[in-house]
Amino acid sequence: MTKQIKADLAILSITIVWGSSFIIMKNISADIPPYAYLTLRFLVAGLVMFLIFLSQFKCVTGKTLFGGILVGFLLYGGMILQVTGLKTTSASNSAFITGLSVVMVPIFSATLLKKKPPLNAVFGVALATVGLFALKGFTGQWCIGDTLTLLCAVCFAFQIICIDKYAQDVNIYQFATIQMIAAAVFSGITWMAVGVHAEPVALTRGVVIAILYTGVLGTAFAFGAQTIAQKYTTPTRTALLLTFEPVFGAIFALIVPNDQGVTETLTLQAFIGCLLIFAGMVVTEIKFRKIS
Repeated sequence: MTKQIKADLAILSITIVWGSSFIIMKNISADIPPYAYLTLRFLVAGLVMFLIFLSQFKCVTGKTLFGGILVGFLLYGGMILQVTGLKTTSASNSAFITGLSVVMVPIFSATLLKKKPPLNAVFGVALATVGLFALKGFTGQWCIGDTLTLLCAVCFAFQIICIDKYAQDVNIYQFATIQMIAAAVFSGITWMAVGVHAEPVALTRGVVIAILYTGVLGTAFAFGAQTIAQKYTTPTRTALLLTFEPVFGAIFALIVPNDQGVTETLTLQAFIGCLLIFAGMVVTEIKFRKIS
């Protein structure tokens, strides 16, 4: 098995973990403010990764430090927008809107490189846009949570691009760990700025389990594996594999009950919207990869 296949399988496994995390984060959104949750989640992840890669931290270059902080900021931005958005949007909608980052990657890459995006990428964006409106817009039920989640997708798209920019030239283990620590620091600063006592934190059993699960598996393993795996694969292959995240997110939302014991339902219109978004992702990535 080649390193690229191993990297691709690692990224695919990440999508399952991330897909399950949407409903978990949704269920604890009333018990802990997003910045507090993310501070604790990234602290757990950063500590785990630092202990695992401790032997790698003999010398850290300026490029590794700067790149790790930059990507950590994008990770923090994407996650805080996503978690905040989950207060007012559903777990399945959040998963599919977040998934639009996959469509954005080739478009943003082409824009930054001053190149005309391929026709299939334009077609993929059109499909995903129609799907997004079918998912929420046509009903007039678009909410602030959906807007925040859309901005979250922008952050994650730039995160993928920046990881690809730095991954080949830095110590990837240091880079992945610094990313987590930086995200924890940015989240902590936000928590301090808003006020630690502004919103109460209820460390219930569910909150603790969610922090450990998303911190260790959903963050330390997932983002760490993504960062390391991207050293052996391409950003568009990564983005293609990540298209399965919203699919798993929707599946878990339909199976796992929320904090009120109710599972989400998928209307025909929402199903069509999700299908169009997924089709846009796949169309964008499959053909774009062939000309990369």
